[in-house]
Amino acid sequence: MKIIVAPDSFKGSLSATTAAQAMAEAIQELGREIEVVLLPAADGGEGTMTAMVEATGGKLITHDVEDPLGRRITARYGILGDDQICVIEIAEASGLTLLKIEQRNPFKTSSFGTGELICHALDAGFRSFIIGLGGSATNDGGAGMLEALGMTFLDRSGQRLRRGGGALGELAEIDRSHFDPRIAESTFLIACDVENVLIGEQGASAVFGPQKGASPEAVEQLDSNLQNFGDVVERLTGTALHHKKGAGAAGGAGGAMQAFFAGNMQRGVDVVLEAIAFQNHLETVDLIVTGEGKSDSQTLSGKTPLGIAEAAKRTGTPVILISGMVEPESTELLEPYFTEIHSIVSDTVSAERAVADAYNQLKIKTKTVVKNYIENQKGC
Repeated sequence: MKIIVAPDSFKGSLSATTAAQAMAEAIQELGREIEVVLLPAADGGEGTMTAMVEATGGKLITHDVEDPLGRRITARYGILGDDQICVIEIAEASGLTLLKIEQRNPFKTSSFGTGELICHALDAGFRSFIIGLGGSATNDGGAGMLEALGMTFLDRSGQRLRRGGGALGELAEIDRSHFDPRIAESTFLIACDVENVLIGEQGASAVFGPQKGASPEAVEQLDSNLQNFGDVVERLTGTALHHKKGAGAAGGAGGAMQAFFAGNMQRGVDVVLEAIAFQNHLETVDLIVTGEGKSDSQTLSGKTPLGIAEAAKRTGTPVILISGMVEPESTELLEPYFTEIHSIVSDTVSAERAVADAYNQLKIKTKTVVKNYIENQKGC
């Protein structure tokens, strides 16, 4: 029997890779005749780079860059196993997890460090990129990233604009005469797990601003600033980002990628599954086990388990979902996509215990679930 384990991360508890290891250990304890293939996955958010690198036997490169507040840190980007494709995750250099709660300030935070990573990879000779846009701390429209690659942002008096989303309302002109020409020689596949537009009620500021430290009043100002940013970009490029799907990802960096990188934006999980050749494995597999920290109605908006279930449906491969917690109200919505649905949190395992002892609890649940599945199959 051949089983794929392909979980996403259990946020706050386990990375996708560690979750896959726990699942694999549990299954292998059921019998060494079971072949287990580890394919930890992601949906474009945090963990995408690591999951893809490890699944393809790639490597990680480190480089000193600026964090969202301009402090020097060491960040990473990934090279897939083919040694041709570079994976850059915006959360690495410009992520929310790099800041303490009291440091979150989308008026000041910048995506400059992400641009530095792209520049370093270009210097290393790479021209094929996958960019993961989840988990940013920024609301700067990707202006910092563009600045690191040679663009200049000027106010009405011709002075260079300060970094951060708070200054975009003063933007009057973008000088792209020194924009890195190697960008035009490169291809960019944008992995994104949201479809939010740049401005408005479903825009970057309104939807994601509060978690990045924005008050209700700040959200209004940031949204107005992005409106101005979009206006200037449209005058320069002819591309209207304001209501473009995905432009609001990563504080507007999704829009910058579409306007200046000719980026092809795809659902994150589809990008990941293609990169790790997931479909090829389905031809010989008997069962897939996937999971995430919490499964609910949001799972159906393009999260990793849904992408895996949709891919498996093409070959009729059964998929078992084992998550830290499954929202009871969403079970009926999830059932059409999965052969079985299981939650670690139960009458005997509290949410606190599931988080504190995540590895062991996932292992215990996986062993029980897969054992019962195999026995039921034998009885059929």
